Amino acid sequence: MPADHRKGKTKVLVVDDHPVMREGIALAIERQADLMVCGQAEDRAGALQAIADLKPNLAIVDIGLKESDGIALVKEIRRRWPNLPVLVLTMHEETLYGERALRAGARGYVTKSEPVQAVVEGIRRVLAGGIYVSGRLHQKLLRAHIEAKAPQAGLMIDTLSDREFEVFGLLGQGLPVREIAARLDLSAKTIETHQARMKKKLCLDNSTELHRYAVLSAQHQPTG
Repeated sequence: MPADHRKGKTKVLVVDDHPVMREGIALAIERQADLMVCGQAEDRAGALQAIADLKPNLAIVDIGLKESDGIALVKEIRRRWPNLPVLVLTMHEETLYGERALRAGARGYVTKSEPVQAVVEGIRRVLAGGIYVSGRLHQKLLRAHIEAKAPQAGLMIDTLSDREFEVFGLLGQGLPVREIAARLDLSAKTIETHQARMKKKLCLDNSTELHRYAVLSAQHQPTG
């Protein structure tokens, strides 16, 4: 029987809700002599099952997943498999989502607008125990650490809790309160409570301003 040429390679799990994107990422990884894609998933349930079954050495996770939230998935992976490094690969703008992803437990953040080599470099940096982010995000994190001041107007969105941020994102998609409640398996009353807290944190006077702000923010954050 011929030897398994994939034996000994570092195993990568790709989690993305777009099949074409998954295949593209997989192709780039398989071109590396020491890396292999051990599995793919399109949502939270599939990702968690794949991790349990395939035991990857690294997971690449998109933020916008099918019927699920990538940042919440990163947090769950960190809780259940604290030694499994996660690299976020997404279309979402790093200056808004990058820091939140790192706080959730990701070890790196790469946008899909970057060249393939950036993804490979990110994988290798994270596997080596480091952190991989763009120069722009690095500067933002460094500036925030040095200044250690309360968020300014443009960064007030960073004061939202993870759940509030999730609701904010769905508001930005134009979803009504009841649909958001159903999607998150919460009551409409709970969503309204989150909205009230967000208005206070973002210094907005009413729900109309909150919805407008959420939509405007979403216009600068491509989905996927």
